[in-house]
Amino acid sequence: MLAEPDRLVSHLPLKRAIRHAEANDLVSRNVAALTDTPKGQQGRPSKSLTLDQAAAVIAAARILPVMELRPGLKDVRRPAALMHAYITLSLLTGIRTEEARALRWAHVELDGDPAASVPVPPHVAVWRSVRVHGETKTERSRRTLALPAAAVQALRTLRETQADERLAAGDDWQDTGLVFTTCHGAALDAGNVRKMFKRVCTEAGIGDDWTPRELRTSFVSLMSHRGVSIEEIARLVGHASTRTTEIVYRRELRPVITTGAEIMDELFTGT
Repeated sequence: MLAEPDRLVSHLPLKRAIRHAEANDLVSRNVAALTDTPKGQQGRPSKSLTLDQAAAVIAAARILPVMELRPGLKDVRRPAALMHAYITLSLLTGIRTEEARALRWAHVELDGDPAASVPVPPHVAVWRSVRVHGETKTERSRRTLALPAAAVQALRTLRETQADERLAAGDDWQDTGLVFTTCHGAALDAGNVRKMFKRVCTEAGIGDDWTPRELRTSFVSLMSHRGVSIEEIARLVGHASTRTTEIVYRRELRPVITTGAEIMDELFTGT
């Protein structure tokens, strides 16, 4: 059974879809509007990193030595080349875990175009996810986000490391074009990302009861605490409406006012 936020978010689109069918005389009445959302099981309480915890996680990912995926199987890269970039990008932009794992280098611009008549900053086009058919969760989820300086540097380092891996792998390299890959270029498995993230959190001294999706929750919390309006947060995280943001992230939201990459630059300068 779904937890309360998931049930509410699922019920609302259903009502809208049937309302559309009703308006086009495809159904006689909107039965979804006649039902109350049933009480579901209590979901896992959402959590978000404090600013100090977030900085500690980024620092731990940068310096942690060889990662062990399971006993006897090690990823020879340091998290500085993989998890450091994954964590920094996810935390500083608020993209979903399924969006990060599907991200392609073709959708990453690390230089921007400062000489343009309207300067274009470094940015990432969040146009794909690991969902069926590669689509993002909603149409509004397709968005292009400016990159904070810390994320640009982390991605540059990862790109250099991945080029070395491509040479080392030779004919075994899988040319997926993905940003976050195994040492042979294949897509990362969600389970291994969770394991590596827990390891980083443990090394950061905050315990291992954290999941990668809570990097997105932390982004919302940090932005809200800095006075960013709920409308702007909803736009940054790709929500169709502020109601979705309020329902899913209500514990992380605080009273309001301003916006994005500039604030995260200010918070994480030097990390």
